[in-house]
Amino acid sequence: MDEAKKSLNFIEQMIEKDLKEGKHDSIVTRFPPEPNGYLHIGHAKSICLNFGLAEKYGGICNLRFDDTNPEKEETEYVDSIKSNIKWLGYDWEDREYYASDYFEQLYEMAIKLIKKGSAYVDDLPQEEFNKLKGTPTQPGKPSPYRDRSVDENVDLFERMRSGEFGNGEKVLRAKIDLSSPNMHMRDPILYRIKQLPHHRTGYQWCIYPTYDFAHGQSDSIENVTHSLCTLEFEVHRPLYEWLIKELEIFPSKQTEFARLNLSYTIVSKRKLRELVELGHVNGWDDPRMPTLSGIRRRGFTPASIRKFADTIGVARRDGITDIAVLEHAVREDLNANTNRVFGIMNPLKVIITNWPEDKVEMMTGVNNPGDESAGTREMPFTREIYVDQADFMEDPPSPKKWYRLGPDREVRLKFGYIIKCTGYKKAEDGTIEELYAEYDPQTRSGQDTSGKKVKGTLGWVSVPHAVNVEVREYDRLFMTENLNTIEDDFKNHLNPDSLTINKKAVVEPSLKDAKVGDQMQFERIGYFRVDEDSTEDNLVFNRTITLRDNWAKK
Repeated sequence: MDEAKKSLNFIEQMIEKDLKEGKHDSIVTRFPPEPNGYLHIGHAKSICLNFGLAEKYGGICNLRFDDTNPEKEETEYVDSIKSNIKWLGYDWEDREYYASDYFEQLYEMAIKLIKKGSAYVDDLPQEEFNKLKGTPTQPGKPSPYRDRSVDENVDLFERMRSGEFGNGEKVLRAKIDLSSPNMHMRDPILYRIKQLPHHRTGYQWCIYPTYDFAHGQSDSIENVTHSLCTLEFEVHRPLYEWLIKELEIFPSKQTEFARLNLSYTIVSKRKLRELVELGHVNGWDDPRMPTLSGIRRRGFTPASIRKFADTIGVARRDGITDIAVLEHAVREDLNANTNRVFGIMNPLKVIITNWPEDKVEMMTGVNNPGDESAGTREMPFTREIYVDQADFMEDPPSPKKWYRLGPDREVRLKFGYIIKCTGYKKAEDGTIEELYAEYDPQTRSGQDTSGKKVKGTLGWVSVPHAVNVEVREYDRLFMTENLNTIEDDFKNHLNPDSLTINKKAVVEPSLKDAKVGDQMQFERIGYFRVDEDSTEDNLVFNRTITLRDNWAKK
C-alpha cells in the first residue's frame, strides 16, 4: 500500500472501494442542518467533510434543511446557515433542498407503510407508551391500538392530516419489534401532530415527520450515496435501513464518524441557545461563542477553519480535541496574511524634549515582514508619542533582563529612533503619568550611523495623530477543559474574564479609515478585527487571538 492510500481516512477508503466495485458512478453527499439555531464549530467539521469529499471524488454535495419541527425553526436560521457555509468557501449551486419540499412524498410513503401493515396510528400519550416500552433487556408490551386494521389506520392518518385532532392526540408509529434490544426499533414515532405554522409551508400541514422518518427518505429521494452522520446516530441506523427496505427505495448508506468535542467549548445548540436567552452572551454572533457567526465576527478565518478540520481528521470514536489546535491554525493563517500595525492598549505619553515642537517626520513602516507585496506605510513621528504603560518600569526587579524603558534606559522605537528616558512624572496616586526622553538623531531606522546596540524595541503612536478606539479583548468562554465530564450546571464554569472592554486604547493613523472586517496584527499584542459595532466616530476592534497561547502558561 503506497503512502497516499495509508493517509486515507476510513470514509475515503469506503468511498474508493464503492466506486471501484461499481456501486456508484459518482458520489452524492449532503449537509443536513436543522434551522433551529446557528451553526457552530462542530458543524464546520461536517461541512468540510461532506463538501470536501464531493469535491475530491468529483461528486456533488447537497445542502438540505431538516425543517420538520415548526416549533423551533425560523428563516433567520436558514439565512445564517447559508451565509456561514458560503463564508467557509463552499457552494451548493442549485442543490438547495428542504425536507419540507418532500412533505407530500413523505406522506405518501407513510400511507404505503400503513397499507403494508408496517405502521399504525396510536392514541396512547407518550408517557403511557413509555410504560409499555420495556427496557433494553426486557421486551415491551404492545399498545392496545397496535392491531388496528389497515383501513382504520389510513382513515385516522388522513384525518390527522386534515386537522381533525389536536396536538398529542395521535401519532403514527412504525410497527417493528417490541423485543428489539435497540429501543429505537420498538415502534418509533414517524409522524406527530403540531398545529403550528411552518416557516415555509405556513398552515398547509399540521402533521410533521420525525427526524428518523424524514432524514433517510430525503436522502433516498436525492439519491444520496453516502449519508454521513455523527456517532450519536449510530443506534438510529437499523431504523434508517429498515425504512429503506420496507419502502423499497434508493438505498442510501449511513456511516457514522466522531463528532467534534473541543476543550473549553460547548458544542450543543440547546446549551448555546440557553446562553443567548439568559444573557450570558450578546447574541448568537457574540465573538466568545463557538458559533460560526461568532468566530467569524471575532476574526477566525475560513482558511484556518478548513485547515483545522483537515488537521483533526475523521475518527471512528469520540475524543476531545485541544482548542490549541484550532488556535494554532488561526495564528498560522493570520501571521501569514495580516499587516502589522501599532496599537497601544494603555497609553503612556513620552515627551521627546530635544525634538522640535512642530516638527513632523514621516517614518516608513513595513506592513508584513513575511510578504514583500504587502508594501510599506508612512508613520508620523512627533515630539510627543505614546508607548504602552507596560513598557516602562521605574525599578525593574531584574534590571539585566528588562529591555524596555526605565530611568536612563535606552530603547529603539521601531521604524524610528533610539530614545533614552531622562525622567518621569508621577500622579498623586503614585502612577506614572508622563515620561521624558531624548532621541539620538544618528539612529534613524535604516540610516543608523551611531553604532549603538539596544536590546529593546517598542511600538509607538504619535500623540497628535493617534486614533482613539475601543478594544474588546476576548478570552475563552469557559474555564473548564472537558465540559463533557462535569456533573453540575455547565453555566457554573463560565469564565468571568471572557470579555474586557478597553476604551483607552489608541492606534496609529493608518487605521483611521479601517472598515468592518479588516484584520491586522497589533505588534507584540495579538490579532484584531474591526467589529460591526464600529461607527465613524468610534472604531471597535475585537481581539481575535493573542500572539501566543497564554493558557499554556496558566
